[in-house]
Amino acid sequence: MRAFPSERIVSNTVGAPVPESRDEQPPVIRRAEVVAFALVSLLVICVVAVLYLAKPFFLPVVMAFVVGTMLSPAASFLERRRIPRAVGAILIVTAVTATIAFVIGLISAPLMDWSAHLPELAARLKDKLHVFDRPLALWQELQTMIGEPAALGSFQFPKLDSIVQPAVEFLSPTFTEGLLFFATLVLFVASWRDLRRALIMNFGDRDARLRTLRILNEIEVHLGNYLLTVTMINTGVGIATGIACAIAHMPNPAGLGALAATLNFIPILGPVAMFAVLLGVGIIALPTLSAGLVAPMAFIGIAFLEGHFVTPTIIGRRLALNALAVFLGLAFWTWLWGPMGAFLSSPLLIVALILKEHLWPVEGPQLPQA
Repeated sequence: MRAFPSERIVSNTVGAPVPESRDEQPPVIRRAEVVAFALVSLLVICVVAVLYLAKPFFLPVVMAFVVGTMLSPAASFLERRRIPRAVGAILIVTAVTATIAFVIGLISAPLMDWSAHLPELAARLKDKLHVFDRPLALWQELQTMIGEPAALGSFQFPKLDSIVQPAVEFLSPTFTEGLLFFATLVLFVASWRDLRRALIMNFGDRDARLRTLRILNEIEVHLGNYLLTVTMINTGVGIATGIACAIAHMPNPAGLGALAATLNFIPILGPVAMFAVLLGVGIIALPTLSAGLVAPMAFIGIAFLEGHFVTPTIIGRRLALNALAVFLGLAFWTWLWGPMGAFLSSPLLIVALILKEHLWPVEGPQLPQA
């Protein structure tokens, strides 16, 4: 029989079968794919470097964009009540500024009072820590027995002013950054509708316009809900912490409650910092060590209930975020932009997830959940 040129002859002899199609060949990494991956990696490194070096500019601008998107539903609500959007933006930013100033006043009053008595407070704290003298002595004896030098004998308690001053300088933004933030925030909220329309009309394809509209609407709704619900939850945490501090006879329970509500906006690190503050204040201000541990232990219970029951019940279903992604995002943005970056980590993660869902939707059958 005559074989046509387009046909393929397969050997019938005993041995390894001859592959009949190219689909069975092992995948080969092409040079173009390697070059594309390298270019994308270099682009990401350059973007991160620019964001790090130009922090005085990008941090207040990005913060204004995120906070402005959160406040846009409130501006739209005022606009439906026949209040011009520019006037509504000024009113909203003024109210937010007044709230922040009130919270800062509650927190700064005890800090200023304590800063005037730093040497006395340091001596009192050192006296309270004498309860650990016996365990430290036993540890030194154990080190001597095994032949290691006792390094704890020369330990001296650090001066509080050497800790407070760098912390204040690290947390407080410069005046120009604050001015840039508030100016950008007012202009962004006032012109958000025009900016959104211009961004949508920038695409010529109808499907692209509809997709952009859905993305912007979903970002605005999710960030607005996030701000509202998290503010309510953190206010409840602050009130509960203030009540616990009042019951434990801690000084200035209102200021400690306001500090707890403020720090709770920062995931993971905020509650840890608040526990450290309550522990230090309790040990210094209260007469016994056991009395100083009441408020910190109560705050652990409050934070546990908020993190494992309240927050997952209220926003867990709508804004389900992976714990590992939240932690890595928190670590990255805190390293990049400090405490303000920690505040922005969750909103930026929400925006990234929304963009991923719309631009790279998951197609095909889903794996069953365990």
